This record gives sequence, structure tokens and C-alpha cells, in this order.
Amino acid sequence: MDPSLRTVVKFAYFAAAAAFFASPQVFADEVADYYKGKQITFQIGFGVGGGYDTTARLVARHFSRHVPGNPNVIVQNVPGAGSLKAANAIYNTSPKDGSVLGIFSSVAAMSPLYGNKSAKFRTDRFEWIGSMHRDIQGCAVWKGAGQGIKTIPDMIKAKKTVIFGSNGPTNPLTVFPLFMKNVLGANLKVVHGYKGTKEINLAMQKGELNATCGMYESTVSNAFKHDFDAGNIVVFAQFGVGRKIPVFGQATNIFELLKTEEEKQMAKLVFGPAEITRPLAAPPGTPKARVAALRKALLDTMKDPAMIADGKKVKTVFEPISGDEVAAMFREYFSTPKAVVDKSYQMISKM
Repeated sequence: MDPSLRTVVKFAYFAAAAAFFASPQVFADEVADYYKGKQITFQIGFGVGGGYDTTARLVARHFSRHVPGNPNVIVQNVPGAGSLKAANAIYNTSPKDGSVLGIFSSVAAMSPLYGNKSAKFRTDRFEWIGSMHRDIQGCAVWKGAGQGIKTIPDMIKAKKTVIFGSNGPTNPLTVFPLFMKNVLGANLKVVHGYKGTKEINLAMQKGELNATCGMYESTVSNAFKHDFDAGNIVVFAQFGVGRKIPVFGQATNIFELLKTEEEKQMAKLVFGPAEITRPLAAPPGTPKARVAALRKALLDTMKDPAMIADGKKVKTVFEPISGDEVAAMFREYFSTPKAVVDKSYQMISKM
């Protein structure tokens, strides 16, 4: 090789190496420069006062300290269609710059798998920042629905139809009871039109409704602790894949009642995504450096001593999930055989 050319190649090599090793700091500086003096908005797909709202506001309180540039963080409630409204907005109309992040149901995120035409997004194209919590969801009745209901078998045997409240067809508040109705024969009905678990709880107290599937361990330990401790809210069903929540007491794990392999596959597809309890997403096309910074910021926030202390105040120990893992979990669910998907859809859509 010509000596002069060798010198040029050597210079190019070291220049590239220097750029490579400097790039993390360069990216960090770019992210900090972008966010400095700006604002991040958390758009929640549910109303005020429920589990999503409570968790999002706790995280927002501490998130800024861990994002380069320390932007201000605010929370907006955008309820509608079981949080599908928020998911569609984040995907299609929100700025793709990391300034607006969406918090919506993982069940809503599963909607495209079932061919729901109201879902105007592709789940795999969201930039998943992570999940603020991994929790187990349950269903509860108000004062036993007047029939002494404490377990799923009690629900199946109920002589009077048990009325569940929901805020949209794609939400667990609809999907979970319909699975119990259409797979196990539970005597129930779902009524839409409520903004969230807080409004549903008030409707149960008034006698408009008997039940809800909006109960998480974190929910009964926080927003609904008084009624749960008083025995007004009785959790009768829980949906953990391979695990139970002690605080739910004698509530039946639905997997204990499933008899066939097909039923178990359907249940895993329907109930498994709910463990991605409080997912946080950025629009597709958000710059990768900002996505990486936001992912790190979320995990750092969830292990921040001040955040942990706030969690203890609401009797919740948060278990976050990284953005990479959330994306991998959705990929796994979307790889479910079509026959199982089609049968599952029948079970969660037939009113």
C-alpha cells in the first residue's frame, strides 16, 4: 500500500474509533440539548382517579430528574374506547419527537391482532419505553352482587345476571368478563359508557352495576383500599399466568378452571398481556437516541428512592419492565397461531 494512502486509512480508522467511543456522550448531549427547557406530556387513556392515573402521576413526579435536560413533565387524561383513543392519537397525530408519551391498556395494544378496525396502529411500530408495573388483574363484585359471590364458580352459579361496567369494547373491563361468560358460562352482562374504575365504583355503590374487572393488586391497595378492607369490594377472580396474588384471598385463578389445552392457550393470550400493566409508548419515528434515553429514564425512575417511598405510601412495590422486554412480549403474543387467535376473539367479543 502506498505510504500516503496508509496514512489516510490509519487516520480514518482512528477518527472512526474516536467517534464510536464518543458517541454515547454525544447522543446524551443531543438529548439533553433537545429536552432542556421543554415539556414531556404523559397522555393517559383513562379517567382521573383510577390505577393508571395514580401510577402515571407518581411516575411523572420523578421522571424529569432522570431525563437528560430535565424537562417538565405533565399528565393529561384522554379517556375513550378503553384507551384505544389514546393509542390511536399517540400513533397517528402526536409529534414524533419524544415530547408526548402514551399510557394505554395492553389489551388495547392487542386489538390489531384481532382485526379490530378501530385500532389505527401497528403495535410493533410503537417505540415501547417500558411498563411502569407488572401486576395481576382481578374482577370484583360489590357486596357479593347480592348473591354472596366470592369465587368464579359462585359467578357461574349466580341466578341473577351480574352487571359489569366498562369503558370500551377493547378494555379488560369488557374482555375479561366476556371470556368468563363465553368459555365458562358465567351469568353476566357488560355495560359500556363509563370513563374508568373510579366512575364504575361509584355506579356500583349506587346499585347501577354489580361488578368490575378493573382490580389490580396495586388498585385494591390504593384507590379502593377502604372499600376492599370493609368487604364492600370482593375480588372473586384473578388472572395471573402461573401465579396468584395473596391479597386477593380466595379469589379463583381462572387457569384452575380451564380443562383443555385450547382453553389454556386462549387464556394466556387474553390475560397474559395484562401483566404489562402500565405500558408507556412513544410514537413510531421518535429519534432512537431519545427513545434510549427515555427507556433508561423510566427504569432509573422506578428505582429512585423517592419514587419507591411514594410507592410505599400507596402500598405498592412497583415492578417495571424494560422497553425491550415489552416489545418482545408483544412480539410473542402476536406470533400466536391464527386458529387460537380467531377462537379467542369469538370468546371476548360475543356480548
